[in-house]
Amino acid sequence: MDLFSHKTHDQVYPRAKTDYNLTMQIGIDARLPHYQMGGISRYVLQLLPALAALDNVNEYIVFHSRKDATDRVPHQENFMRQDLWTPCHHRYERWLLSLELVSRNLDVLHSPDFIPPVKAARRHIITVHDLTFLYYPQFLTEESMGYYAGQIGWAVNHADRVIADSEHTRQDLIKDLDVPAEKVVTVHLAADPQFANIAGNAQAEQIQSTLRRYHLRPGFILFVGTLEPRKNIPTLLGAYAKLRRSTATTAPLIMVGRKGWLYDDVFATIDKLGLRPHVHHLSEVDDRELAHLYLSAALLALPSYYEGFGLPVLEAMHCRCPVLVSNRASLPEVVGEAGVLLEADDVEGWAAAMKRVLADDNLRGQMIASGLRRAQQFSWSRTAAETRRVYERLA
Repeated sequence: MDLFSHKTHDQVYPRAKTDYNLTMQIGIDARLPHYQMGGISRYVLQLLPALAALDNVNEYIVFHSRKDATDRVPHQENFMRQDLWTPCHHRYERWLLSLELVSRNLDVLHSPDFIPPVKAARRHIITVHDLTFLYYPQFLTEESMGYYAGQIGWAVNHADRVIADSEHTRQDLIKDLDVPAEKVVTVHLAADPQFANIAGNAQAEQIQSTLRRYHLRPGFILFVGTLEPRKNIPTLLGAYAKLRRSTATTAPLIMVGRKGWLYDDVFATIDKLGLRPHVHHLSEVDDRELAHLYLSAALLALPSYYEGFGLPVLEAMHCRCPVLVSNRASLPEVVGEAGVLLEADDVEGWAAAMKRVLADDNLRGQMIASGLRRAQQFSWSRTAAETRRVYERLA
């Protein structure tokens, strides 16, 4: 799907009439997707077309890396691309970026990757997705710790407004970084609309084609996320091993996601528990195939220690997949009453909950129905509208 064509804007994000007369020049830093395609990059790539569908009045300058050959700018007259030399996460980034942007006379600059430049617009907005680097420094690389933890205090103080992905993160910012409550706004994210579209239109043969490619049958246990310590995968592996020993399932565990950092413990645990024949890691799965996997899975298990939001949960619920998540950070806020909440390190509890969902078709049906209702409460149209409201209030 081309997220940046006019047809897709109108189909995926119904256009709303503008309700204000003020015209602003708004800059959005979209350099990160060229360097790293993760959760923050997906946030940027979904926010841009959603804003375009909502707003044809304000002028948007979308900043790319000069090395980025991909055009991420919506095809709309009030959106334009400008290239920058400053690379992401450079140690002098906030000063170099200021030199590149200060003469552009922006009304607002939105920095979706936490750290804004020193001076690049009349008003600066940042999005803070989570505070993992403060609560779980052992889970990050030294480079990431240096970039985020070393600058976050300055960033939230310098920004004119802070957007948080969840109310949990908002409260963390207020409590642990002393950010004034009136300065922080919660704007929830949403799943990529194509997950709901694929789930609603997928043909059985298309799903079977994906399953054949990965040598799978329906009914497996699914984990989706980057392989990193924060995801707490060893707890899931321990629960899965217990499940197999009790003969409660012969279904494999499928882990979908790229290898991030400090992931050796995941594979060491697989070997220690004798799970090598039963646990499969898939790293190159596109979103269409991922939707097919959600549709085919018996359940999604996400025992993370900390999530700023948890997009796989919404993706799974859109695709009629029951979700089991830890009761940490923002996950209860996203799942509501539609999923099963568990203590992150409770191996016994995870094993028992998976056994119950696998065995009880009525429970699975109830969770699927509740999950669909819950997922539909989040949309990028709403995210864009609330984000634009932050821009307006600052102007």
